[in-house]
Amino acid sequence: MSLSLNIIQNALKDAISYEAYTVLMQQLVDRGKSSGHEQSEYLSNYTMLNNKRMQRLNRTLSISADIQKRFVLDTRSFYFLILSESWCGDAAQSIPIWAKVADLNTDWQLLIVSRDAHEGLMELFLTNGSKSIPKVLVLNRVNEKLIAHWGPRPSAASKMAAAFKEAHGTLTPEFKTDLQQWYNKDKGQTTLKDILDLLGL
Repeated sequence: MSLSLNIIQNALKDAISYEAYTVLMQQLVDRGKSSGHEQSEYLSNYTMLNNKRMQRLNRTLSISADIQKRFVLDTRSFYFLILSESWCGDAAQSIPIWAKVADLNTDWQLLIVSRDAHEGLMELFLTNGSKSIPKVLVLNRVNEKLIAHWGPRPSAASKMAAAFKEAHGTLTPEFKTDLQQWYNKDKGQTTLKDILDLLGL
């Protein structure tokens, strides 16, 4: 067994469902905490914001009948294993979409693990050397081998972030505010297109 497969299998054993993740988010908000090793008021506030973002997406995300059909009719069996933390704004805007997609096919299952609790796995899927999340691993549900991966942002948002970072050296708080506004306008449609492309549907 390869080292990476062993790491993935250990993460699968520790993973929780989206439903359990939403319960955890609310519990963290109620306690004024965040997931992960680091704790601060800053991260707790982002956890609270992200809990609201996820609840809004759970209510408002719309997937067209045509796109739903393409997901429903796929005959493959997948795990969508997601590395995340409660404080991550990109995760809050993306995970609910992946969860709705997974719910459309009985052979698909979405599972979530803490980035900080699975550093070995995170190290295998760095983005330009950083532990950026969310990171979605598409796994064959039969043999648990990696098929594809996605993240940490939808394709259009990734281009925005890369261009801003090249021009300014870092992602400023102002950029992150603009990015959240982009997410709100996009309403998950870029992520849905990304998922279709990733799965070849």
